[in-house]
Amino acid sequence: MADGNSSDEDFSDDWVLYAHRPEWADIEPLPQDDGENPVVMIQYSEKFNDVFGYLRAVIARQEKSARALELTKDAARLNAANYTVWQYRRDILKALSADLFEELSYIGKVIAENPKNYQVWHHRRVIVEWMDDPSSELALTESILDMDAKNYHAWQHRQWVIKKYDLFDNELQYVDRLISEDMRNNSAWNERFFVLKHAGFTPEVLEREVHYVITRVGLIKNNESPWNFLRGLLQQGTGKLSQFASVVDFCEDLYNDGIRSPYLLAFLVDLYAERYFDVLAEGGSADAADEFRVKVHDLCGSMADQHDKIRCKYWWYIAENFQRKAAAQAASNGGRNGV
Repeated sequence: MADGNSSDEDFSDDWVLYAHRPEWADIEPLPQDDGENPVVMIQYSEKFNDVFGYLRAVIARQEKSARALELTKDAARLNAANYTVWQYRRDILKALSADLFEELSYIGKVIAENPKNYQVWHHRRVIVEWMDDPSSELALTESILDMDAKNYHAWQHRQWVIKKYDLFDNELQYVDRLISEDMRNNSAWNERFFVLKHAGFTPEVLEREVHYVITRVGLIKNNESPWNFLRGLLQQGTGKLSQFASVVDFCEDLYNDGIRSPYLLAFLVDLYAERYFDVLAEGGSADAADEFRVKVHDLCGSMADQHDKIRCKYWWYIAENFQRKAAAQAASNGGRNGV
């Protein structure tokens, strides 16, 4: 049951072993069974063996009482990642018709101490569902994100509660604050996309968001998060990176100003590859199309040799793959572009 990741630090000096408590004299603790030949013999502390020995005994006899509930609390303090502890605690809460507001307060404190523990967040979600009351969840996740703005578990819980209880109304304002504080916060950009996807990518929303992200890219050019957001945003429209002239002009202006951010160059590679095939599809001249083909090749070379050397093989693969597709397109067009 226990995984041995125990800590006795949270217990006071006057804490008494369950084996020495008269009110538990009717229980015979069950020892940990690691089998006859365990691969690794874990050295559990006396306190850990004591608490989990009584917990195993309580579970074996399916005792669901106030004292058993307190026992699960001690077990969780020793190992908050133990699934069985939390599952049995929920069984007891249900059997006792316990005060769930009190449980919500308790698990909030546990989360503050274990903010990256899956089991404590799962327990919180179950209690919220039982209560059908999400009123404290945005404030809780915000407090955790104030400590670590990229905490995956907090974001996952926040998105769950927002979606389940339709709490989207003020989320863009919250996300905008986080992005303003740290424009490299990929989690905040992801949350913005999550909210927009729910609202729908209308032409008005796309135009507004394109302006929003361009403004922020202009402040910090070498910032991967908004570039990823921009790609995702444009894919929701016509699926083309060139659908907004403002985006094309912005990227080319950055490049012409000497900006060589790998994220800008990677965007331009895909943009020019797209334009190459669009020109041919629209019946444009071979020379016009070939201009974009050359740009793709040169940019891939620049990435491989200077700006993203760690992935040089990837960029030569992108260049060669594009050339193959370009040659196939040229053949289907009767060789008009001379690739």
